[in-house]
Amino acid sequence: MIPIIVIDGPAGTGKGTIAALLAARLGWHLLDSGALYRVLGLAALQQEIALDDAPALATLATTLALRFDAGRVFLAGAEVTDAIRTEAVGMAASQVAAHPPVRTALLDWQRQCAQLPGLIADGRDLGTVVFPAAGLKIFLDASAEVRAQRRYKQLIEKGLNANLFDLIADIRQRDDRDRNRAIAPLCAAAEAVVVDSTALSVTEVFDRIWEEVRRVFPNLMS
Repeated sequence: MIPIIVIDGPAGTGKGTIAALLAARLGWHLLDSGALYRVLGLAALQQEIALDDAPALATLATTLALRFDAGRVFLAGAEVTDAIRTEAVGMAASQVAAHPPVRTALLDWQRQCAQLPGLIADGRDLGTVVFPAAGLKIFLDASAEVRAQRRYKQLIEKGLNANLFDLIADIRQRDDRDRNRAIAPLCAAAEAVVVDSTALSVTEVFDRIWEEVRRVFPNLMS
């Protein structure tokens, strides 16, 4: 049995940061499932495929020349690590992810990432749909206001223009779309450990989740 830890939750809660820290600590493989949908959103924008054209998007999803390498993301040989993190691509990713055929097309790709010695994966529906038998399921949450403030700080530090009120509105819109889509809506698995990071630092969130790792996988600590 391949040990799997999943971290689900809405955008901006720090899932990717915590997942990367856990993967580094344990020496396990890392899956950023959100990057898959961001790459697909970027590719759709580049090829001018309508974001509501589910059949065309599903076909595109099965033909993506996608590669992850040491934290960097490549599409058709070109690095898109930074390009997929823009607000426009994030919104596109949320829209394409709402289509059942798209999610089905990317399901096997995600499951193939589960390899020894183990997998840390973050996303929206990993504990409920992609890896329902995962040994540990975390649902990481935070208020929309705090998530927007974190994103605002990131953009300003990169020298990019940002409007905090627009970011809050965008996050709420994305949350609504993710939570109410017809297939694999964003929600905590029944057995997930819910961690609210609104008032917690990255270190505090990691320590809280690490307690759960030690509880569920005690043999890893020996």
